[in-house]
Amino acid sequence: MTYSSVLSFLFLLFVGTICNSMAISFMGFYIVEGLGQQPWRISVYTGCFAMVVILTNRVLAKRMDSGANPFPMIGLAAVGYLLAAIALSFSSGFPTVVTFGVIGFGLGSSAMSTMFSLGTVIADRAGIKRSTFNAYMRGTTSMSWMIGPALSFTLADIFGPDAVFQFGIAIALVWIGLWWWAAPRDAASAPSSDPQAEVKESGRNPELWVAILFVFCLALAHSLTFTALPIFFVQEVGLPGYAPGFAFSLKTLVELFAIFSTPFLIARFGIRASLLGTAQLAVIATLVLATVGSIPHMLFGAALEGLYFGLFSTLAISYVQSLSGGRPAKATALYWNTMMVTLVVAGPVAGLIAQVADFQTVIFTGSAFAVASAVVLAWRSYQKRPEAV
Repeated sequence: MTYSSVLSFLFLLFVGTICNSMAISFMGFYIVEGLGQQPWRISVYTGCFAMVVILTNRVLAKRMDSGANPFPMIGLAAVGYLLAAIALSFSSGFPTVVTFGVIGFGLGSSAMSTMFSLGTVIADRAGIKRSTFNAYMRGTTSMSWMIGPALSFTLADIFGPDAVFQFGIAIALVWIGLWWWAAPRDAASAPSSDPQAEVKESGRNPELWVAILFVFCLALAHSLTFTALPIFFVQEVGLPGYAPGFAFSLKTLVELFAIFSTPFLIARFGIRASLLGTAQLAVIATLVLATVGSIPHMLFGAALEGLYFGLFSTLAISYVQSLSGGRPAKATALYWNTMMVTLVVAGPVAGLIAQVADFQTVIFTGSAFAVASAVVLAWRSYQKRPEAV
């Protein structure tokens, strides 16, 4: 596989992630501000959306591990996103959101799992270590997330909410064009013939599920903190309204540097030891954020948050894939489904805790889940299995 083919693949991931980041970040705001619905209806949308993503990821991962060609799966995601954007452009309303929006944007978001599973094949063909290529892909998605949410809210502020979906049609067409011209058409992975894979599958692969539990705990710590921070900074600490955006920008910038440092950390310390250090850093970062009292303090906490989340998001997917038992697409889908579940759970949990106490308590709760993730991984390090690299 040529250098230009690898760049084309990463650009396809970049455009697809911009599309999905625009929809994911904007839909809650659109339901409340654009359609005038009650906030609880966001949970209806996010719950149904998560179900579509999780089920789609499971089905497509099983097909990929059986040797199916991922090319049409990427096309399905892009076309699903396009149809949702078209429907919401011409028929705004909550029924459209929970039908066309849920199904179309849900299919669109399945591209993340498919692309990262396909990335293992691309890396092998290009002669790149999988952990290194995962860092390239995570860096690409982080750059997309720097652009997509800001773009959607800027368009909505200047031209109105419908402009977001109208622009979504245009960029979805670019996504489809890139899929047709740049996506590899012969990148199916060979079905596993390893008898140990069958044993692990029938035995439910306990080491993989411990890794997934670790991912769940640390991802929930991040999701709770991410949900609570904007309101905590402005309402409870009294920082100016621009502070959350300033913190998010710094977090994302540091995250990029952290992502591209992961191959060195893996080579020097191994994945498990690097993840254990990352979990400990997450505990410190959330505690720093929970005690913010000034802009410099906030920026220091945001930098720590970007550092640990950049390391976690890249190291964890490589760790989970290394425990796949011959089924990398299934393991990748489990990783992305776990991340999706924490996003859905974080909103209601944060709201309930804030209702009883305050948003600072939400962040302290996130720190507790970070501690739990470190305990899970430290417990696993005492088992007699070799270091997964």
